[in-house]
Amino acid sequence: MQTEKSEQVKSVAADTRGKHRISAELKRLEQETRFLEEELEQLDKMEAASAACKEILSNVEARPDPLLLTTNGPTNPSWDRWFEGPQDKSGCRCWIL
Repeated sequence: MQTEKSEQVKSVAADTRGKHRISAELKRLEQETRFLEEELEQLDKMEAASAACKEILSNVEARPDPLLLTTNGPTNPSWDRWFEGPQDKSGCRCWIL
């Protein structure tokens, strides 16, 4: 009889721990659901990402890069001869060009 009562007490204690775990898990899931619903509401309020990307792209393209030099043409035209091919192909004896 003593063992039956101790088993009942153990099962009741185990049952309350199980109920507590289940209620804690349920509260966690409800909290996560609320968080996801709030995030969805924020996403609905935001404008489309493509529109924001287009706006950023137009702003970036409109401004020159401060780290790149801007030249309107060659500063020294004689330097261009190094980057152009030879003027007459018969006078060139190199194998690369």
